[in-house]
Amino acid sequence: MTSISLPIFGQGSQPAEEDGVELEYLAMPEEMTTYRMPQISVDLNAADLVQAKTVLQQLEQDLAAYPTGNATIDLIGLDQTNRRFVDELLGEGEVSVICGGAHQLRIQESVLAGVWRSQQSDGQRLLADVLEVGIMPQSVAQTAFAAAAEQIDSDMSALPDGVMNAPPLLAELNAKIAAYRPGDEAHIINLSLLPQTEQDLAFLEQRLGQGTVTILSRGYGNCRISATGSRNVWWVRYFNSQDTLILNTLEVSEVPSVACASPEDIADSHQRLREILQVYL
Repeated sequence: MTSISLPIFGQGSQPAEEDGVELEYLAMPEEMTTYRMPQISVDLNAADLVQAKTVLQQLEQDLAAYPTGNATIDLIGLDQTNRRFVDELLGEGEVSVICGGAHQLRIQESVLAGVWRSQQSDGQRLLADVLEVGIMPQSVAQTAFAAAAEQIDSDMSALPDGVMNAPPLLAELNAKIAAYRPGDEAHIINLSLLPQTEQDLAFLEQRLGQGTVTILSRGYGNCRISATGSRNVWWVRYFNSQDTLILNTLEVSEVPSVACASPEDIADSHQRLREILQVYL
């Protein structure tokens, strides 16, 4: 009797087929973002860190006061040393936002979920730099659909060839747009489960238009969220770690919840910031 050594499980755990066909396994995600204590390069004993310490103490108070407080913390006046200290301590979290306009606004969640940093520039110099505590910065909801259409064009008199199932979706979206009020539950249309042709998707994209806000949520894979040109309609695409589209949805909401921090996240961030301040301050 001949002994064959095979792995216990996974690829190669079964003998090869006589016809040479091999069982292929889907590649599994290898990385996931986790919280780590920030690494600080600035001399913590430096006497000129007063500005940064004041900012962080105010941030701790804002986290403790959430959700009753909604003030922002202005960072524009920080000098280079204090700014680097704040940069390193806050780091970059999973969610990034770009709001278009005359002066592009970039928003980055810190490693503390629910702590957001918004920076606005004219391409040459920094015009604004603020910290804000919340599930999502107020500026996102305020600017995403400021110039959006109140209803989607529903004229179906001359449909492009290949468009089959998009028209009823536009009718559904128009009804939901008209009925939606801030605080309502999101209405989600799962395009991945519907029979959509390439022409359907192109037609939907053309009729919905393009908005001015794009959100990227990086976690176990990526979620790319785009405001459309129609009020409160977001296009939400989920990709796995191999950058393959695994879920394609349209969502009627103020801001998709997948991009937002939760009140529990903010409470946890408050505890983490207190621990950080004990170590570094």
